[in-house]
Amino acid sequence: MATDHICPSCGKQGMSIFYEARNVPVNSCVLLSTLQQASDFPRGNIILGFCKACGFISNVAFDPSKVDYSSVYEDQQCFSSTFNAFANNLATRLIKKHNLHNKRVLEIGCGKGDFLALLCELGHNHGVGIDPAYVKGRIQSKASNGLTFIRDYYSERYANYHGDFVCCRHTLEHIQNTAEFVNSVRRSISRRFDTIVFFEVPDTTRVMRELAFWDIYYEHCSYFTLGSLARLFRICKFEVTDLSKDFDNQYLLIEARPVNQSSRKTHEQEESIAESKRDVKVFSANVPQKLDQWKSLLQQFKVNKKRVVIWGSGSKCVSFMSTLGIKDEIKYVVDINPYRHGKYLPGSGKKIMHPEFLKKYKPDVTIVMNSIYCNEIQKMLEDMGVTTEVITV
Repeated sequence: MATDHICPSCGKQGMSIFYEARNVPVNSCVLLSTLQQASDFPRGNIILGFCKACGFISNVAFDPSKVDYSSVYEDQQCFSSTFNAFANNLATRLIKKHNLHNKRVLEIGCGKGDFLALLCELGHNHGVGIDPAYVKGRIQSKASNGLTFIRDYYSERYANYHGDFVCCRHTLEHIQNTAEFVNSVRRSISRRFDTIVFFEVPDTTRVMRELAFWDIYYEHCSYFTLGSLARLFRICKFEVTDLSKDFDNQYLLIEARPVNQSSRKTHEQEESIAESKRDVKVFSANVPQKLDQWKSLLQQFKVNKKRVVIWGSGSKCVSFMSTLGIKDEIKYVVDINPYRHGKYLPGSGKKIMHPEFLKKYKPDVTIVMNSIYCNEIQKMLEDMGVTTEVITV
């Protein structure tokens, strides 16, 4: 179904709607102190449109005024040894590849500052991080004297903060006007053509092919493939120098340099728009069956009086809960992030517990929201003496 919506990435009109999720929480990483707050949390609609001109996917029903990224937005992942190993390897690789020693690093959307601190520690760099969800004192770093944090949304008002390396991880997918945002970064760089730009976003090709509906949630209004990401950067006067996947092919990584004119140089890793169109068609045709399978399985657990918990209380969990309309099929969620313990999930109102809670609760089934953490979680369960069937989404 074609609409009159204009693609935020290429500016062409007419996006085809292929997926809808109604009445979902507008924020999935907020910390809510009471069940009532969680139950009454604001909701919105997801209506995904596909651009046949550039392959970009956008939630055409997104309302940015509904989303607030303040200090109560808790998405820090550094409590996981699996994620820390990935972040350390990535930082080390970038430092070596781009000779990031005693350089200036600017991170747009730095969160609590973990990755920026890592880049500055390992490369003896100076860093500036900009993010409305930054919390002072959350991280302890040997590079603290060389770090500056600004608790705000990024805009060209901060164009005077230059970086030899400009980093932006897991932020662009939260931006509705993608071309406008990347263009603002390009204008801030101006004529410093030796600047290296690095962006990281979730991989939508995997979501489409795995029917991973739990990876579609309100804050993520923009969805990229390797091709649509590269096309956006070329439109915005960047030349793509590298394009790859990492973190078990869950993340897309793009490296680029500013140029004078829109680049036409494509990268060998880009998939075609036709390939993306096929993926979207397969997703649209098969995701209803995927939803029914999960509903049936959870109902079966309920009938058999199985105690079921979810491990991982982040965005995937909130989307999984809200999309499936889960109520008493699952009573608890556990997470290793200590800042989440005792809080409630927006929408479903499930209470987030410390993993040690499982010793007492003795779950029959534990659903892991991200398979990459399975080995880490299995070891924690064994160390606690908890015997449970572990399944992944």
